Amino acid sequence: MFELLQLPFMQNALFAGVLAAVACGVIGSLVVVNRSVFMAGGIAHAAYGGVGIAFFFALPALPCIVAFSLFIALVMAALTVKKRGRMDTIIGVLWAVGMAIGIILVDLTPGYNVDLMSFLFGSILAVPKSDVHLMSILVVFILAVVTYFYKELLSTSYDREFSQVRGIKVVPLHFLVSALIALAVVMTIRVVGLILIMALFTIAPYLVEKYVSSLAKMMLFSSLLNILFVLTGLWLSYKFDLTSGATIILTAACFFILFKCGVILFTKLRSS
Repeated sequence: MFELLQLPFMQNALFAGVLAAVACGVIGSLVVVNRSVFMAGGIAHAAYGGVGIAFFFALPALPCIVAFSLFIALVMAALTVKKRGRMDTIIGVLWAVGMAIGIILVDLTPGYNVDLMSFLFGSILAVPKSDVHLMSILVVFILAVVTYFYKELLSTSYDREFSQVRGIKVVPLHFLVSALIALAVVMTIRVVGLILIMALFTIAPYLVEKYVSSLAKMMLFSSLLNILFVLTGLWLSYKFDLTSGATIILTAACFFILFKCGVILFTKLRSS
């Protein structure tokens, strides 16, 4: 295994996995406490439109996905900021439109590029160093923004109306969180793909939420759990020659099932 770590592609995979795990741990915590899982899923799937644009116009994939995901996220934020009760309908429409744009543009692109599958199901072993550099910049940006606006994000996450009364600018923060979700989505596409991305956003924060005393600790431990999922899944995929993204998600799912079963068993033993 240590010999494998000497290979450049494996080093890129490890860096990309850890960076995506941290981004999903931090932003996934905000998604879970804000009950915005469906919105995150909508942005994730609509991001396929950026893939189609990149291939149709022969442009670098990751910058195109960043731009399109941010655009979709801000449109979702604008349409849902005053209509919280109809979020699911609006997000569902934009989700479908984004994917449809991507599919049509891919159909119109001459030839067939097998690399498209990596955006749907992940291809962490094929992440180039240029993507790792861009992911590093995005993680630093995400962490800096969340740290700077932490108090405001904490307040609006748990009590939006009270935060508004206190004078906190709730609407700009709504747009900000949507944009951060889009950036985290882009970072995770290459690791587990658009189809599986929501598991890495939600499993770790859900497991951690009940056992921490602050949002900051939830972000920290969610990130550490995600790193564990990514590294274990990556090792298993190499050991048994499996698809890396799917193996990472199944690793997280197995941990989730074992943890929940353990909690149920412990509760029953304690009450008996």
